[in-house]
Amino acid sequence: MKFFFNLFYLSLIFPLFIFGKADCYAQNNNSFTKLNIETTSKKKNKKRKKRKKVKLPKIDLSHWKVTLPVANKEGKPFEISPPEILDFANNKIVKPYMYIDSTKGAIVFHAMPTNSKTRNTKYTRSELREQMVPGENNVNWTFAQGAYMKGKLAMDATTRNSEGKYHRTIIMQIHGRLTNEQRDLIGEDDNNAPPILKIYWDNGKVRVKTKVLKNLNATIPEILHEAAWDNDDGFNFEQKVGFRKFTLEVKVTEGKMVIILNKNEFKVYENIHMRKWGIFENYFKAGNYFQSRDKGASSKVRFYELEVSH
Repeated sequence: MKFFFNLFYLSLIFPLFIFGKADCYAQNNNSFTKLNIETTSKKKNKKRKKRKKVKLPKIDLSHWKVTLPVANKEGKPFEISPPEILDFANNKIVKPYMYIDSTKGAIVFHAMPTNSKTRNTKYTRSELREQMVPGENNVNWTFAQGAYMKGKLAMDATTRNSEGKYHRTIIMQIHGRLTNEQRDLIGEDDNNAPPILKIYWDNGKVRVKTKVLKNLNATIPEILHEAAWDNDDGFNFEQKVGFRKFTLEVKVTEGKMVIILNKNEFKVYENIHMRKWGIFENYFKAGNYFQSRDKGASSKVRFYELEVSH
């Protein structure tokens, strides 16, 4: 009788156990499905985030020409001016030396030693030259007129020399220029004058070089000769920029030149040399003027932003 009672009791409990467990499983299964959907959704969102957006540099090239380390049909450095430069990304000759990195939002200037050199230098360049009037080199500015250039840039990659130091390159310049009358006065065959400003990326630091007048009493025509000017000792900013992004500003007014790094370090040139320099016309340059002839050497400089005003 006791055995019969146990069987009867189990017959009542067992269905409840089975259905209860099934219901529990169904609830757990629904939770699992919900969790699985949420996990899949999160993975899709992550994949969307991983997809890199196309970024473009904030650089208007309508007032710049570029010189590249490759020769043209005449054996001179290849150059393109506005308006052709606006379509540089589709130019097969230009592509290895100047191209857009759409993941960084920058124009990359790539330079290395080649046989394509500009006059009076042994080094090659992938470098922009300001043209106040597009396509025209003969319209430039003076210190009295004033000028401003700002760039956001970074060293992308560079090789090392035999001593283990990174090869350096000039990333910004202010270049002097003789007027046609000045050129004829001193009997030169071109309009080249010395650069009053060279800004280097030098082993991870920003280095500035300018010119000083050898004879402070020199006047025209003596002062117009390149030999009348010498290099100064140079100046290094304290910050080490390395391969990080940084900002450079150059401000020019009559008798004065200011270089600003990352808005917190300043180098001011306000002296007789700057005042004397006022006789020259000038133009800005920016890019990668590579300072090595070592075999296999090269560097790449990224420019994210570049602007000029007068």
